[in-house]
Amino acid sequence: MNDFLQNIYDSINSVEINTVGAVYRLVLSLCLGALVGYERKRKGQTAGVRTFSLICMGATLAMILSIYVPQVYLGLKNGDPGRIAAQVISGVGFLGAGAIIQMKGSIRGLTTAAGIWMVAIIGMSVGLGMYWLSVIACALILFILVQLERFEHMVSRGSESRIIRVRTAVVLKDISDYRKVLGRHRIALNSFFVEYDYDASETRLNLVVLVRDNTDFIKLFDEFEQLHPTKSITLANQLSI
Repeated sequence: MNDFLQNIYDSINSVEINTVGAVYRLVLSLCLGALVGYERKRKGQTAGVRTFSLICMGATLAMILSIYVPQVYLGLKNGDPGRIAAQVISGVGFLGAGAIIQMKGSIRGLTTAAGIWMVAIIGMSVGLGMYWLSVIACALILFILVQLERFEHMVSRGSESRIIRVRTAVVLKDISDYRKVLGRHRIALNSFFVEYDYDASETRLNLVVLVRDNTDFIKLFDEFEQLHPTKSITLANQLSI
């Protein structure tokens, strides 16, 4: 029994690629990717457990192939083991870009895209047999996503960035009235974006503001509506990650 377990241990930690070691690496990368994916899914992101698991496993398999091809066909001292793996770094950027959803004045998915890229690197390190480094890296990712998020919320408590989207039935030439209303509600205006539709006589105004926890948006929007003929007012996160 001891000899059997020792053989398995040796196979897992062997420099040369073998079936037992390859399967172990794939299973480990599946678990590590699933942990990060679970955290993202818990935050309501589209990319979740399955996506992160597949990315991590795919990177691991690419790393295994990178080692296996020169090992078997060219000898251990010939060939370039990093050729296939190098394509993972550039290729995973395509998945990261798909995780970023750009909306009018806001961007979502930056943290998920960064997580996808990092999980791919973890998969590659598992494929190389750097097991403990991979586990520690996964733990650090979870620390960043969970604990540092709490720290960010604590630091920014009482002042959060939001976008107020106002659609008016007139072409606005001046937004000083909106500035005054924001000032009365103690809301800081960081920047704003304007889009004119002259054919429809409309203005789409995006106000990037810094608001407090106790901001009365109902009263704020009511005062906005009284300034100019208004079709709609929308409140959204400037940056949701």
